[in-house]
Amino acid sequence: MGAFKRIVTNEGGSMRGSRHLVLCVAALCVIANHAAVAEEPAAGTERRVAAVEQHVATAEQHVATTAGSNLPYELQPGDIVTISVWKEHDLQADVMVRPDGGLSFPLAGEIDAEGHSIGEVRGIIAERLKRYIPDPVVTVAIKAIGGNHVYVIGKVTRPGEYPFSRPVDVMQALSLAGGATPYAAVNEIVILRRDNHGSQRVLRFRYGDIARGKDLGQNVLLESGDTVVVP
Repeated sequence: MGAFKRIVTNEGGSMRGSRHLVLCVAALCVIANHAAVAEEPAAGTERRVAAVEQHVATAEQHVATTAGSNLPYELQPGDIVTISVWKEHDLQADVMVRPDGGLSFPLAGEIDAEGHSIGEVRGIIAERLKRYIPDPVVTVAIKAIGGNHVYVIGKVTRPGEYPFSRPVDVMQALSLAGGATPYAAVNEIVILRRDNHGSQRVLRFRYGDIARGKDLGQNVLLESGDTVVVP
């Protein structure tokens, strides 16, 4: 009988040990499973972070590309400006920027106006008038814009010549022209630009890239005389 009790006791101990071992293994499996599950969200989080960083980079590029939209207007040949000096009735006139980019004003003489802002021209005139008038108060305002034009031709709703008083990029020029027609090859748009020496160069523009927020550097600010061709 005593021997039988010892056997039962030993078997009971073995059974308890086995159950303990099983429980330990089960616990390890649960921990491993939780670790694997946790790993997946971590990987997903990393992907989401990478995606956010990409969007931020794209937005920064877009800001860098379009920041020029706040640049002051630059005078071009054909523009008409009104120049006046306070309390000097003889020093008031509407002046056109000549084809050579210059303009003339009494006492100030010849001024190279092309490519300069209204503020810059005002400063030049005021500085020159100081020789004759103490502390002159000069006002320069644009009366008519006749110099800054871009051309949009090809498969757009309203092809033609478009004047602008502030910097305009390619997307904005396409908008002015009513957008591309259904059969336009919008990923083969080109911008023709001629420099001061008469040489012409071609800039490529893929509408599809810009629409997806990619390669925003293509969306350049247009210069007076640029021609946007939509095949």
